[in-house]
Amino acid sequence: QVQLVESGGGHVQPGGSLRLSCAASGRTISRYAMAWFRQTPGKEREFVAAIRWGNSNGYYADSVKGRFTISRDNAKNTLYLQMNMLKPEDTALYYCASWGTANNPIMSTMTRAMAWDYWGQGTQVTVSS
Repeated sequence: QVQLVESGGGHVQPGGSLRLSCAASGRTISRYAMAWFRQTPGKEREFVAAIRWGNSNGYYADSVKGRFTISRDNAKNTLYLQMNMLKPEDTALYYCASWGTANNPIMSTMTRAMAWDYWGQGTQVTVSS
C-alpha cells in the first residue's frame, strides 16, 4: 500500500523560505515520477513541480520557476520542495503525488492532477505578514 506523508508547512513572511517533505512508504520513489501540487479553497488543484524517475531534472510551473526546487533523497525515500522568495499567492495546501506506473508521464499529462494516482493528505503553507 502506497502512503505519502507531507510535512514542513507553516506560516512564513513574504520573502521567506520553507522546505516541504514527503515521506513515502510502499514504493521506492526513485523508480517513479513524483510531483507537488497545491490547492486553495474553491480552486482546482494546481501543478507546482515534478521530477521524473531516472534523472534529477525538475519541471516547474511558471509561477514558481526560479524560486522553488524539487528534489528527492533516495536513501530516505523522501521527496522535497524547497520554496524560496515566498509570496502571499503561494499560500495553499500543498500535496505530494506519485505516478501510478513506472513509466514517466509525458509533459502534457504531468501537469494534470487527475492523472496522478497516489496522494498525501497535504500540508498547509501560509505566506503573510
